Amino acid sequence: MKKEETNVENYLRGIVSNLPDSPGIYQYLNAEGTIIYVGKAKNLKRRVSSYFNREHPNGKTRILVSKIADIRYIVVKTEEDALLLENNLIKKYKPRYNVLLKDDKTYPSICISNEYFPRIFKTRNIVRNGSTYYGPYTHLPSMYAVLDLINRLYPIRKCKHNLSPENIRKGKFDICLEYHIKNCKGPCIGKQSHDEYLKDIKEIKDILKGDTQIVCDLLMEEMQALASEMRFEEAQLIKEKYELIEAYRSKSEVVSRIIHNIDVFSIEIDDESAYINYLHITNGCINQAFTFEYKRRLNESKEELLQLGIIEMRERYKSTSREIIVPFELEFEMKDVTFTIPQRGEKKHLLDLSTLNVKQYKVDRLKQAEKLNPEQKKVRILKEIQEQLHMDKIPAHIECFDNSNISGSNAVAACVVFKMGKPSKKDYRKFNIKTVEGPDDYASMKEVVRRRYTRLIEEQASLPDLIITDGGKGQMEVVREVIEDELHLNIPIAGLAKDNKHRTSELLYGFPPSVIGIKQNTPLFHLLENIQNEVHRFAITFHRDKRSKSQIASALDNISGVGEKRKSALLNKFKSVARIKAAPLEELEKIVGKLAAKNIKENL
Repeated sequence: MKKEETNVENYLRGIVSNLPDSPGIYQYLNAEGTIIYVGKAKNLKRRVSSYFNREHPNGKTRILVSKIADIRYIVVKTEEDALLLENNLIKKYKPRYNVLLKDDKTYPSICISNEYFPRIFKTRNIVRNGSTYYGPYTHLPSMYAVLDLINRLYPIRKCKHNLSPENIRKGKFDICLEYHIKNCKGPCIGKQSHDEYLKDIKEIKDILKGDTQIVCDLLMEEMQALASEMRFEEAQLIKEKYELIEAYRSKSEVVSRIIHNIDVFSIEIDDESAYINYLHITNGCINQAFTFEYKRRLNESKEELLQLGIIEMRERYKSTSREIIVPFELEFEMKDVTFTIPQRGEKKHLLDLSTLNVKQYKVDRLKQAEKLNPEQKKVRILKEIQEQLHMDKIPAHIECFDNSNISGSNAVAACVVFKMGKPSKKDYRKFNIKTVEGPDDYASMKEVVRRRYTRLIEEQASLPDLIITDGGKGQMEVVREVIEDELHLNIPIAGLAKDNKHRTSELLYGFPPSVIGIKQNTPLFHLLENIQNEVHRFAITFHRDKRSKSQIASALDNISGVGEKRKSALLNKFKSVARIKAAPLEELEKIVGKLAAKNIKENL
């Protein structure tokens, strides 16, 4: 087996050493000859070599490399060609370790059929038969608004008859109701010419592409020509069409009309997916808008995913835009195309709009997933903490400490434990302060933390992923002295500070501590607030119980012959010290005996 592995390694090294320094695509095949990954590169040799000459931190990449048994490559002239070819091959072979474009068949498109007299209808099935498709439309009201506009402007046929010239000439069709109610001009019986019908179809295509200015100009010319010929009724019909298109355009106008034929892209990613928004702008109007999702298979960068998305969307929507607005610089060139990163103005407005859409789409997808799997929400919140504090792993196990005392009396402390974002009450712990005299919160915190983690170490129990103190910089420092300096543990430490109204206000992290900005009324903020409130409640409750017991029992503590058992018996019977004092001697004798009863009466 080892000999076989060595032979494969030598074989792959031989291929890699002979790779050219040219742009191209590479394909990785497994032992069965199946393509498992397709990639593109500016420099084939440098890119492919990077897979084999270093350790990969990403586990998925390591698995991919271990399964490579053969390498194929194709040299191309430019990086753009490489990206186009990569996109086509990914679609063709659907390799296991490539990003996967999520199926968008659930979204409808508008189809103009490839017929002698084309039909216009919505569909969810794309058939490659020469028909023209516009979409998909993720916002259905927008699609229906366009279709309604077209139906009001142009009396296009609704029937599914085969309106070939031969069938029309033979008179195979009868006139229908749509003709009588003026929703169709009757091409099936020769009432509308083929040229006139196609003129309407061309104008409809312009509207669907967003080129409404061309249609408006043509209508204005036609209206003026009819008016000059005193054909006012026909001119009025053209005017109504013109006003409908103008009203439609004004609703969709987002920027200046001088911004024409521009593509806009933005991207958001998480651990599993990449979300890319695409806008196409024509005459200042958005005429294409779509957000799609890639499932990430490896640790692909934002840049790689956005490049793939640009190629995918431009190919799908047949975009010829020579300017593409993007959120960050791409090491990527396309022939006759300029990439723009706007900082202000109307183009920046478009980029912000695209970013807003992609972020909303991401949030919506997460909400849908969380409804199906509530545990996913907890994991997401914990990942937010991990990202905010730059931790190596998610804080699945969090412990939080708080002290409670009044002028140093009845000093106690509490520890609450949260696992996967939920309180684990069986793991809560109470502490009586033993070594500290007086109101010294820092010394009390040191004692409690030392006792807690010394015991966990001795019991070989699991340690927390994050320690939180109910307090600011001072509390964090004394915890750090115990955890790092004394016990030599590597556990992240954070502090929760409160405002003057005793409400959670900020999260502190690092040494020296710095404020971590967390928006209020977010799930993350509510989790931290819940942890702080819970430890405070637990500590206060313990302190009150201890204080109450001490106040009741202290009057009996120094009476000869009255120990813990007799104190408990008396308090169970009489409920308070005042009632014990007022009780007849005979009643006391029944519980504690004559001598102890006599001592109680003399000393209370």
